[in-house]
Amino acid sequence: MDRGDPAAAGRRGQSGAVAVGTGAAGRACSAQRAVVGLRRRLGLDAELDFHSLRRSYVTHLIEAGWDPLFVQQQVGHEHASTTAIYTCVSSDFRTRTLRQALDATMDAALRPARRAR
Repeated sequence: MDRGDPAAAGRRGQSGAVAVGTGAAGRACSAQRAVVGLRRRLGLDAELDFHSLRRSYVTHLIEAGWDPLFVQQQVGHEHASTTAIYTCVSSDFRTRTLRQALDATMDAALRPARRAR
């Protein structure tokens, strides 16, 4: 497989690693190979890969309250929508976030009425 071929990007090789270009993407490929090797030696589930670790890292940062732009920059994404793909927040986090947004909206909506009294 030719690593310089843009059409090859994203295709899986026999090792299970994604064929990517050079530079940062090439380092990601090296990291993937390292994770696959460790996973095999430790007898972990075959679905555990480098991107599992990236998703976990992004999710933990978001759930811990880090600024989404900071998280986006940490993983080197140009677009927030790409980072959102990596975010797998828990249902508890989604519920808490929604509750906070609804509470803030209700407080803001009722605030003028409270001042009028």
